[in-house]
Amino acid sequence: MKAHTFSRPVLSTVAVLAFTAFAHAGPPLICHPIEIGQARSLPWVELNYKRDTSYDLKNLSQDTLAILDSTTSVLVRMETLRRATIYARQDPQAAKELITRLQARAADSDAAGRPDALAWFDVGYLAEAYKQWMGKGEPNPAAGLDGYSLVRKAISLRGSDPEMEFAAAMITLLGPDGAHRDHVQKAMAGAKHDPLLAQNLASTFNHPTISELLVAAPAGRF
Repeated sequence: MKAHTFSRPVLSTVAVLAFTAFAHAGPPLICHPIEIGQARSLPWVELNYKRDTSYDLKNLSQDTLAILDSTTSVLVRMETLRRATIYARQDPQAAKELITRLQARAADSDAAGRPDALAWFDVGYLAEAYKQWMGKGEPNPAAGLDGYSLVRKAISLRGSDPEMEFAAAMITLLGPDGAHRDHVQKAMAGAKHDPLLAQNLASTFNHPTISELLVAAPAGRF
């Protein structure tokens, strides 16, 4: 098959359409698992969102933090926090404890004069996941937290992280359009050098065109 080159406007348009197509399938941070290869995460949570009944929710914060503290990738963090959110909805106390500990962890890094981008990402992403998964009338310990702003803070501290841009693109699926488009473009650019991110961009939105663009577009054309 002949390789094609694409201009930036075409890439942007296709990418945004592909990402937006997922917006009506349910909460984007919850509905689709993130591909993490053989990396360790919390026990698997099926797509029907029924938690593993053998899992003790009293261990949720400890188990989640053990994974997050292991300097694991952003993609693994996203999947771990997705699973943690599904579990947390079953136990308001576990939900509150987890986000409280993540907030304290991030704030402590600032207080120590060493702001931790990953710690701020974790609390921001979890806050947005809670907002998408906690139903109306349910207690939501993330109420009042602007998780997206915290994820942007993490991106600023990190410098350049396409996987964080992918996370921000997921958060902004429902708007604002300009911010969403910017995150999409940066995630796609970085995916040229991150096969697992490229796989997630394609599989999350069930859009083969994304994979074709990543292969066909010359470097520097995003």
